[in-house]
Amino acid sequence: MNKSAAAEHRAAALHTPTDLKPEATKDLTAALNLLLADYFALYLKTKNFHWHMSGPHFRDYHLLLDEQGDQIFETTDPLAERVRKIGGNTLRSIGQIGKLQRVLDNDADFVTPQDMLAELGDDNRQLVTHLREAHDVCDEFGDVASASLIENWIDEAERRAWFLFEASR
Repeated sequence: MNKSAAAEHRAAALHTPTDLKPEATKDLTAALNLLLADYFALYLKTKNFHWHMSGPHFRDYHLLLDEQGDQIFETTDPLAERVRKIGGNTLRSIGQIGKLQRVLDNDADFVTPQDMLAELGDDNRQLVTHLREAHDVCDEFGDVASASLIENWIDEAERRAWFLFEASR
């Protein structure tokens, strides 16, 4: 590849071929990027509570939140890659995550263990609602691959919410 061709290649917009119509790519990308921002926000919140856990059930809760944080983070790469596979562009910065996230931050100096578990349970249940909404967008455009991934992520989020609920009783 000569210098001119290399420069042209670098300047070309990211364009991944897809059989989806431009409107579908636009709407699916928007829905998936909202989810991705939520996943990053929920990951950081889960790790925040993991790092600041205290009390008589410290070990159990600390390990539970570590496991859940890992699962949440493991979703981010397949989610972002799905956006690229359908021809979209994905998140590029923490600032963009902050603009899109629907999971509320918790910057409190101290949160009780019970409040941590309850808040994360609520966040995971809300994530399930957002996942179902994104699934509806996938159904609208026949994106069965994204829908299939989302179905598994719904199950994972419901399981996290269930564990948090049971641990807090």
